[in-house]
Amino acid sequence: MVATSSPVPPPPVNAAVEGIVDEAILNRVFLDAGVALNRVYIAEGKANLLQRLPSYNHAARWQPWVVLIDLDQDAPCAPMARERWLSVVEPALCFRIAVRAVESWLLADPSTLAEFLRVPIAQIPSQPEAEADPKVAMVNLARRSRRSAIVQDMIPRPGSGRSVGPAYSSRMIEFASQHWRPAVARESSDSLQRLFRCLARMILTDE
Repeated sequence: MVATSSPVPPPPVNAAVEGIVDEAILNRVFLDAGVALNRVYIAEGKANLLQRLPSYNHAARWQPWVVLIDLDQDAPCAPMARERWLSVVEPALCFRIAVRAVESWLLADPSTLAEFLRVPIAQIPSQPEAEADPKVAMVNLARRSRRSAIVQDMIPRPGSGRSVGPAYSSRMIEFASQHWRPAVARESSDSLQRLFRCLARMILTDE
């Protein structure tokens, strides 16, 4: 009797993101994509993530990595930012740029978001990646919410000098983890679709 070898499991995938909301979103995407996520490194800000980007790229020589970063207003488009930030990308590094911020990916599931925020679905932007500042768009939606808790948590206090409310991140993590549907959102978000495609290639490569 010829012994058959067991399939070799793919190497663990590490990831790096700007903050905790990005971590929650990435965890949800990995779950939908059927890819095992080993560890997420939170850079505590975009500047820190960009500073560490060459190290993550170097680490991808030995195991697969995913780096997720916001485009913001740093370049007219993601390809230009990608060239500026990391012109040579290791094959095992999935370097993805959210246009123009990860909130656009959440906006791309309008019916679920409208229910969560308690706002009319017609008020959700139909082209989330065309929003100049998706985070501002999200906060402005929360201003119209019929849920007082959403308003209190997501809207900045007068005179606070903050752009978001005290529990904005917590609410976005709650939505991303428990309600958001990446499979729906990817149909209206090219940058999210590209992340799914990158993860699919990663699985095929591992096999």
